[in-house]
Amino acid sequence: MAKLHFRTAAAIAVALASFVCLGARAEDAQLNVYNWNDYIAPDTVPNFEKATGIKVNYDLYDANETLEAKLSAGHSGYDVVVPTLVPFGARQIKAGFYRTLDKSKLPNYKHLDQGLLKRMAEYDPGNQHLIPYLTGLLGIAYNVDMIKKIMPNAPVDSLRMIFDPTILAKFKDCGVSMIDSPTEVFPPALKYAGLDPNSQSPAALKKAADVLTKIRPSIRRYDSSGYINALANGDICLAWGYSSDIQIAKHRAMEAGKGVQIAFSIPKEGAQRYIDTMGIPADAPHPEAALKFLNYIMTPQVIAKTTNKIYVQSGNADARKYTDAALANDPTIFTSPEVEATIYSIVPSTPAVDRLRTRLWTRVKTGE
Repeated sequence: MAKLHFRTAAAIAVALASFVCLGARAEDAQLNVYNWNDYIAPDTVPNFEKATGIKVNYDLYDANETLEAKLSAGHSGYDVVVPTLVPFGARQIKAGFYRTLDKSKLPNYKHLDQGLLKRMAEYDPGNQHLIPYLTGLLGIAYNVDMIKKIMPNAPVDSLRMIFDPTILAKFKDCGVSMIDSPTEVFPPALKYAGLDPNSQSPAALKKAADVLTKIRPSIRRYDSSGYINALANGDICLAWGYSSDIQIAKHRAMEAGKGVQIAFSIPKEGAQRYIDTMGIPADAPHPEAALKFLNYIMTPQVIAKTTNKIYVQSGNADARKYTDAALANDPTIFTSPEVEATIYSIVPSTPAVDRLRTRLWTRVKTGE
């Protein structure tokens, strides 16, 4: 009888162990990714699913503020997210939003760009939480023919093109778009005003808001993703946006064959570099699957496909050899040392600065 109880207990233990293992495998076979719109090669996720058997649920957002709100609320349900390093990723690390990466499970980490890692380490000591994904610049997108028709000598290589109200007013009727993100708009407005783009003083931020208020009558739309197709279709003629988005718009216009020619310009006064990163939220439900995804993304041939598809530099040094020659030699994607010397990055800001900037931005957009 005692032996029967022992065997029964053993059988139950084995069954429970099997159930737990199956449950663990089932959980590891899922992955929830939260990424920017139009920000990965179309075959990357399907190929990852085929290679690993992991089912990916893939959601999109178009502003860092949206991602930060999800992470701040907790229990977002996401396993991999893509924050811009500064100021968002940097302060999210301090807030404990991300797991420490187990680099023993990331053999492809060796391919990452050491220069970017060094820059990131200033905000993520030891590069413990985030890996570089893609990097680009904020700058000027314009419809070549429409701009030339209206103003042949338009200063398309200068911040004046966007922030000088007299100049911008000339293009009001053909359509002007601006990113709906104060952290991407206030720094160039400060730069245009002759101030430090990283200034966080209330007086400086109010001066930037004044610059933005003066051009408000000429802005048709504030958005961070829809302007891609609007540019490609010829619905707008001018935009302040992300270089990767603008390159997508440029190539979509070319593929459509309707004669719309889009160009991207880096302001001669200097431009803001963004480094978009990948990290695993602290409460990620499938952290092992997330590590597998990060390692897959760090495969040079894999990330090169994203560079080739959306025309943006990756954070993978060894991927350049797999990058299309036309892109690898494009100075607006892989910038020269001379241009790089004018590039700046944004430092993290305090919650009080964020609140003030957000209030000012709301007033600019609403005109109140």
